[in-house]
Amino acid sequence: MEQETQYNLIKWLKRIAAFLTIAVWLYVMVIFIKDPAPFAELVPYCMGSTMLIFGVLTGIFKGLEYWEGQLKKDEGKT
Repeated sequence: MEQETQYNLIKWLKRIAAFLTIAVWLYVMVIFIKDPAPFAELVPYCMGSTMLIFGVLTGIFKGLEYWEGQLKKDEGKT
């Protein structure tokens, strides 16, 4: 695959991952908001799900940045 195409793919994968992560997070927050339990009881679940969801996004971004770094390193060799 051509390097410019790979850079564009990485850029769009980052955008899609960020959009999907925020959409999932908003969906989970709506579920918590609709729950009849007092918010004080839901706080640990709210915080835990937020950390988990954005932790996964961070891992995806780090993987994509590693891939991008490898492309730049390979580009410097040629």
